[in-house]
Amino acid sequence: MKIPSSFDSLIGQANELNLYQKLVLQLNKDLLLANVDLEFHEDILPTSLKLLLHETVYKLIQEKFTEYLNLLYIIDVSESQVKALDGEDVVKLSEAVTFLILKREWQKVWFRNKYS
Repeated sequence: MKIPSSFDSLIGQANELNLYQKLVLQLNKDLLLANVDLEFHEDILPTSLKLLLHETVYKLIQEKFTEYLNLLYIIDVSESQVKALDGEDVVKLSEAVTFLILKREWQKVWFRNKYS
């Protein structure tokens, strides 16, 4: 598996392997487990997915930090990767965390597809 370095490469890989819908379903499953009030339709455009998830992560950081940490735990985002991010600008931080979330969800979907 080539780990994507950008949102576009992640979506490109997901579309190439016809796994974009499974990525959305996995994200919905983990959001539900983390009690985050957000659900995406399977046919959502990738740009809309990124925008809505980014907005939600931003709000969680600003208003519900415990729920934000719980979401990262449920999704299993690497703590060291989150700590390595610059926390000065919350907008940039939430955008970077959004990509980490999508990247981790993509890894789950890719591995499940490859080894099942």
